[in-house]
Amino acid sequence: MKNAECLSALRDIKHGVEREGLRIKPSGTLASTPHPVKLGAALTHECITTDFSESLLEFITPPMANSEVTEAQLKDIHKFALENMDDEILWPMSMPCFIDDEAHIPLAYFGESNVGKMKRVYRLGLKNRYGSMMQAIAGVHFNFSLPDSFWQQWAAMNGEACTQDQISADYFSLIRNYRRLCWLLPYLYGASPALCGSFIAGKSTHLPFEKVGKGSVYLPYATSLRMSDLGYTNSEQSALQICYNHLTTYVDKLRSAMYTPSTSFKHFAAGEGGHFQQLSKNILQIENELYSPIRPKQPTESMEKPTDALVKRGVSYVEVRVLDVNPFSPVGIDKAQMDFLDVFMVSCLLMDSPEMTAEELQEARENMDKVVLEGRDPALTLSNHGESTLFSAWSASLFDVFRQTAELLDEANGNQDYSQAVEMQWEKVLQPALTPSGKILSQLLKENMDNSTFGLKLAHQYAQDIANYDYRFYSQEGFENMAKTSLAMQEEIESETQAPFTDFIEDYFSAPLATKDD
Repeated sequence: MKNAECLSALRDIKHGVEREGLRIKPSGTLASTPHPVKLGAALTHECITTDFSESLLEFITPPMANSEVTEAQLKDIHKFALENMDDEILWPMSMPCFIDDEAHIPLAYFGESNVGKMKRVYRLGLKNRYGSMMQAIAGVHFNFSLPDSFWQQWAAMNGEACTQDQISADYFSLIRNYRRLCWLLPYLYGASPALCGSFIAGKSTHLPFEKVGKGSVYLPYATSLRMSDLGYTNSEQSALQICYNHLTTYVDKLRSAMYTPSTSFKHFAAGEGGHFQQLSKNILQIENELYSPIRPKQPTESMEKPTDALVKRGVSYVEVRVLDVNPFSPVGIDKAQMDFLDVFMVSCLLMDSPEMTAEELQEARENMDKVVLEGRDPALTLSNHGESTLFSAWSASLFDVFRQTAELLDEANGNQDYSQAVEMQWEKVLQPALTPSGKILSQLLKENMDNSTFGLKLAHQYAQDIANYDYRFYSQEGFENMAKTSLAMQEEIESETQAPFTDFIEDYFSAPLATKDD
């Protein structure tokens, strides 16, 4: 890997970030106002939209090779958003602020076009299937891709032809190792060991919560309650056995779930008499409903299904989906995290990656469940090919690999950023109190503080920090133009003749699925 061409290619690894964040009132309660019009149209804006709830903003950065640029872009987006939200601010944590009634969580609205209605009905389906409180959970998605120049070198080293099929196969190799090892990421970056009691009010839970402050609950060794079954729970989805060995089997399993009737959700209307409580009565309404800690991705064209894009054009990048919002960063993630994630992802590619059995995939799920609920327990053991292994010992062996990968990336980029990022994470393995979850819980317990009090203090601090920040990548005028353009684009879409919505949905689901020969 140390030839000049490979090193040069490693400089062009690209990343993008999708950061979600709730709009809140200065008092710390959920903002139920519509998406601010000054931010533009959520349907068509290139970097400011909404996720499941109208209150849940999503900021998107384009793929960039320099993680410092990505961080600057995020700060710029935050600055413009905060300056155009009246007196509202952003909640800096994954688990939501105090919400007294989940009926107060407004569904995202994307206008009156069929595309906009489809997005809203999909979210209505999520609300009916999983409950609307889930829609207030925020996360950070990290998009990672290797350049074509790298894949050419990689294919030559492995005696393979550099085809799109081979690149997709290599991404799936990376994904399998990621699934085996991604339990490490909620340990290092999980930041939701506690939550507001309103989140579980009226719900039965088997988790042995303890109380702190006036109304918060926590688990002593938890790292990421966001990643536990307090979020999405769908037994039918868990039984799908999505296969990550080949793109074709992955696509086949995903498509099957989209067209297999659900026994759990059949009572919700899906177009009968023009009434929609969900898009379909199947296990998945659309492919994006599948919960997975990582997704192979290919940018989609208008109304193109994600699996069709994958079949036609192969894997273009992967989306890491296990990251909590980092409450110790004003933008939810920082450069050191991105540098370590580069190391982690490249390591997953470089390591041998045999095909996964159903048993190994289940083992990976169970390891993840253990880490999110008890990751900071010094005696924690995980299952490694059926063998009980101390978390600390397995982590130590992985960090030996990470250090070698970091040296490669340092050499390629002419710095020590990657090695420094690795050592920062290693300190967390040695001292669990240094993890975000450890730091948060320590402060809550020390001051008998509510999770919401902790979050609100940071929210106000970051609003002030961002207000004092100067634009670096974008500009106020640039954002204003983006907003105007997005509003004009939505108006143009809505001005077009719209088919009856029921016909539009029927056409979407009855459209032939793409095949490799298309």
